[in-house]
Amino acid sequence: MTLTIHNRFKGVLAGSAALLLVLAGCSGGDDRSTAEADTGQASSEQWPRTFTNTDGSTTTIEAQPERIVSTVSVTGTLLSIDAPVVGSGAGGNGEFFGQWADIAEDQDVETLWSAGSVDLEALISAEPDLIVTSASGADSLTDNLDELRDIAPTIVVDNAGQTWQELAEELGEATGLEAEAAAAVDEYDAYVADAASGIEVPEGTANIISFNGPGESNPIARAGSAQAGILTELGFEIEDPPVEWHTQPRTREDFVWATYENLTELTADTTFILTQNDEGARAFAEDPVLANLPSVRNGSVYGLGENSFRIDKYSATEIVDGVVENFGG
Repeated sequence: MTLTIHNRFKGVLAGSAALLLVLAGCSGGDDRSTAEADTGQASSEQWPRTFTNTDGSTTTIEAQPERIVSTVSVTGTLLSIDAPVVGSGAGGNGEFFGQWADIAEDQDVETLWSAGSVDLEALISAEPDLIVTSASGADSLTDNLDELRDIAPTIVVDNAGQTWQELAEELGEATGLEAEAAAAVDEYDAYVADAASGIEVPEGTANIISFNGPGESNPIARAGSAQAGILTELGFEIEDPPVEWHTQPRTREDFVWATYENLTELTADTTFILTQNDEGARAFAEDPVLANLPSVRNGSVYGLGENSFRIDKYSATEIVDGVVENFGG
C-alpha cells in the first residue's frame, strides 16, 4: 500500500481537572472521598479527546478505549504501555514480530490479517472501539480509512518518523495511558543507563549495515536512525555514511541505500549487522571484498539482533542486551 502522509502527530487533550478546596473545620468531611470525587471528575472531563492524524485530519475518541485493534508495526508500542489490544495485523509472513509475539500470545491478542491486506470481517468481529494504523509501510491501512472509520474511531500515527518513545507518548495521550507510557520510557531509560555503565565501548567509530552482498543495495544506518540512537546512548560514536551514496530518489533520515562497492570505503572500527545475530554477521566478516575494512581486520563485526529492523521497546531492549553480551565487563 502506498502512502504520502508525513505530518507529525499532535495529540490534544480536552479539559482539565478542577481543584476543589476543602474548608478547614467542617465536621463530617471525608478527605479521601473528596479526592476520589475529584479524580472521577478529572477522568470524565478528559473525554472525548481529539486526535490529530498525520494528514492533519482529526479523530474524536469519545471514551477511553477498551478494545484496540492496530496494524503490526504499532502493536509492540501499544503493548509496551499496557494498552488493551485485542487484535492486530501480522507481518507479511502471517506472524507477529518476534520481539513481542510471546507477550501478544499471553494477552490473547488475535491475529486478524497479514501485512499488505486487511480483513474487514475479522476486524468487525473483534469489536474494536479504537483502530490504530501506521502512516507508512506495508501494513498501513490508509487506503481503507473510510471503511475503518465506519467500524470504529480510527487514528493514523507516524510509526517511522519518530522514536518509539515519542510514539508511546502520543499513543498514551490518545488512549488515556499517559502514566503507563511515561513509566515504560523511564524503565527503558534506566535499563540503558545501567547497561552503559557496565560495558567497555571500543575505541573509534561504529557503523550499522544491512548487508545484502554484491549486486544489491546495502543500507547503512545514519546517525539519526533509531538503531544508531540506541548505540549512541550506550556510548558508541556512529560513522555517518555520505548522503551522496544514496541510490534511491528520496533522501531518508534513517538510512543511506549504498551500493556494495561503497561498503569498501567505510572506516569504522566496529560494525553491527542489521537483522542478524553474531553468527549471521559472519557473512559480512568473511566477504573477501571487505577483508580490508578496519572492523573486519579487528575482528569486530557483530550482529545487531534478529529483530533490530523495527524498533520498539522490546527490540530496543534486545539490542541493548546483545551489546552487553559482547562488550560487558
